[in-house]
Amino acid sequence: MTTPLPRRLAAEAVGTALLAAVLVGSGVRASGLSADGGVQLLANVLASVLALGVLVALLSPVSGAHLNPVLTAAAWWTGRRDGTGPGAGELGGYLLAQLGGAVAGVALADAMFGRPLLAPATQVRASGQLWLAEAVATGGLVLLVFGLLRTGRGRLAPVAVAAWIGAACWGTSSGSFANPALTVGRALSDGYTGIAPGSVAGFVLAQVAGAVVGLALVAVVFGPRPGPGARPGSGGDGRGGGGEEGLGAAQRGGVVEDLPGLAAVAQQ
Repeated sequence: MTTPLPRRLAAEAVGTALLAAVLVGSGVRASGLSADGGVQLLANVLASVLALGVLVALLSPVSGAHLNPVLTAAAWWTGRRDGTGPGAGELGGYLLAQLGGAVAGVALADAMFGRPLLAPATQVRASGQLWLAEAVATGGLVLLVFGLLRTGRGRLAPVAVAAWIGAACWGTSSGSFANPALTVGRALSDGYTGIAPGSVAGFVLAQVAGAVVGLALVAVVFGPRPGPGARPGSGGDGRGGGGEEGLGAAQRGGVVEDLPGLAAVAQQ
């Protein structure tokens, strides 16, 4: 059964908006309650990864819960030949829905806390070490998501993706934005989670580069993508699965049992 494209786009927009609202809002709340940087980061990360896991579980049956342009683009690239991923038109729709949702969610968070709406951030984040960190965080995310799909364990995505992002927020110097849409949104809120508009391009390019490396690592670690008839876990040799049936199902709002639950959050 295929979920109509408008419903999938609505799910991506709403999910990304809620994710952005919790991300930015928890940063505002944390910075207002404590002057301790560690406490602020802990509160921001905890709230964001909890929201991430819930949203992935909720929206996976509708749109696949990508909530992240690099995951949607990676799904399009890996499924472009056999039709298991989104088509070109669907790809554009997903990206616009995610970007629009991120901007709306940031504005919503600022409105809830009585802050200026869509005020450009002033936090400059531009250095080689931060770009490297973004590539690592995004590449690890792509490796995780598509590795789970390749081995038929997409059901673990809500917990696994949230866990990776939480770990990367603490383990990378950039704080693991790992999401172009949320990176753009965060440029429009001058607070704890902000990034200056002039720093956005460097982060997005690093995220795209990380995604490319992540897809390459999927092939290196899990082998070539199996044919469309392979079962999850088999590596395409008929012994038991590694196919990405779940990915195609999720892209088109398919069967609940096969959903991979793709998602990512960017945070401080």
